[in-house]
Amino acid sequence: MGKKRIVFFAYLPFFTIFMSFSFAGITKESPFSIGQTLSSSNGVYELGFFSLNNSQNQYLGIWFKSIIPQVVVWVANREKPVTDSAANLGISSNGSLLLSNGKHGVVWSTGDIFASNGSRAELTDHGNLVFIDKVSGRTLWQSFEHLGNTLLPTSIMMYNLVAGEKRGLTAWKSYTDPSPGEFVALITPQVPSQGIIMRGSTRYYRTGPWAKTRFTGSPQMDESYTSPFILTQDVNGSGYFSFVERGKPSRMILTSEGTMKVLVHNGMDWESTYEGPANSCDIYGVCGPFGLCVVSIPPKCKCFKGFVPKFAKEWKKGNWTSGCVRRTELHCQGNSSGKDANVFYTVPNIKPPDFYEYANSQNAEECHQNCLHNCSCLAFSYIPGIGCLMWSKDLMDTRQFSAAGELLSIRLARSELDVNKRKMTIVASTVSLTLFVIFGFAAFGFWRCRVEHNAHISNDAWRNFLQSQDVPGLEFFEMNAIQTATNNFSLSNKLGPGGFGSVYKGKLQDGREIAVKRLSSSSGQGKQEFMNEIVLISKLQHRNLVRVLGCCVEGTEKLLIYGFLKNKSLDTFVFGGSLLTPFV
Repeated sequence: MGKKRIVFFAYLPFFTIFMSFSFAGITKESPFSIGQTLSSSNGVYELGFFSLNNSQNQYLGIWFKSIIPQVVVWVANREKPVTDSAANLGISSNGSLLLSNGKHGVVWSTGDIFASNGSRAELTDHGNLVFIDKVSGRTLWQSFEHLGNTLLPTSIMMYNLVAGEKRGLTAWKSYTDPSPGEFVALITPQVPSQGIIMRGSTRYYRTGPWAKTRFTGSPQMDESYTSPFILTQDVNGSGYFSFVERGKPSRMILTSEGTMKVLVHNGMDWESTYEGPANSCDIYGVCGPFGLCVVSIPPKCKCFKGFVPKFAKEWKKGNWTSGCVRRTELHCQGNSSGKDANVFYTVPNIKPPDFYEYANSQNAEECHQNCLHNCSCLAFSYIPGIGCLMWSKDLMDTRQFSAAGELLSIRLARSELDVNKRKMTIVASTVSLTLFVIFGFAAFGFWRCRVEHNAHISNDAWRNFLQSQDVPGLEFFEMNAIQTATNNFSLSNKLGPGGFGSVYKGKLQDGREIAVKRLSSSSGQGKQEFMNEIVLISKLQHRNLVRVLGCCVEGTEKLLIYGFLKNKSLDTFVFGGSLLTPFV
């Protein structure tokens, strides 16, 4: 697991410790006063009076003796600090431990305890303040049975359904106020148990069910994770949770913000080896019933397959707590055949939802069949280390991780998967049509490129041929220049038809007037005839004959460009006939 370093100069308040000399033990004859300390025999823990932020309020507590800054792990008088310098911890006539505030009365006690012949208070090597009978050695009272905000190795959280007893952690109100805050950490009596944090009467965070060595709601706790946790349950309705120390000072703390942390001291500072909640997806029920919180940046909610948001407008606004509802109602007949038969859709990488029920099944298939034939079973999961879990209530507080997690199979109407198949068919058809269109355009584009490429090669070949014929003064015009000169071969510029095409009048940008013979593709004049005409006319020079200026060849277009002959042509003056264009 990734470790987070926490520098406690910024994390915990400074403590003022009132000490003058060490104390061996607390007896009726030797009460414990401000200024005295009681150490464990191994020198790890220490009991004494302390204050927070140099306040006049003083508390009786236990802390790590050699770690600076001091970290308090237990407080006796959390709600009633003492203010009198004469305050002390003593033993009453009936054998109870009493913390008196000088002349202001008792502020804390262990309750009525009757010792046979005297009693004594000591601090054990595990940080447990124990009150024992001096004769029998029997433990009359111990601080480990009255936890604060910290769990030490060998101390336990527990429940006992028969006795109606439960023991958990209660957060401080703030880092400078050890009185009980709004967060409480417990283990549940479900089978298997899970850890939960309550905020008042509302669930705030849960670990997911326990699977022998790990909590299933923590993806960090995979098969390679060496768990420090121990959780056991018995058939008598009791459960116990603790963690082991691995050679370094360790503690589990419930912070005033409601975060559970396991911290290990490395000799310099504290490192976090477990933390929950770790992100907003860990907050209980953030996506509501049948909602699935996807761990991403930022986290987001979605509905399980076959479900839709209960309130779509609120869902779009990011208010997900109303959750999702089933799109198609179930018609369960308790069998696996027929049109009303249900199916199961499996979702991977899941933190199992809350309100699970343990079912005795030998394997995953048996778990599946048991759920299928039980119409009240809405989902099931077969988890290594647990076995078969089933859900008959709304699926609440479910997460999906990017990796790890469990498989969760949800009961759906068969039509939900049929709808999915139809959608897949439509999508496949759409994709196929799209690909067909794309390939069609690609083929057309390739064909156009080939045509233009070939035309370009052909045009270069014609130009090279004409240049080799030593035709003086022959120009090679661009098509766009001719289109501009003839107003894109408009009818108003058309002079008339010729033998192989139409003739248009035009004017170049340099002011020259031209006549353009545009050969028709159906004229029958081939490439050789076109080139011969250019060469022949270009070499004929006479003042009464039109002069060829050049040509233009682009793609299938072949153009001859002549100088425009003003005042009609020669045959008009010689023969007086109708206009015959001499350059056609």
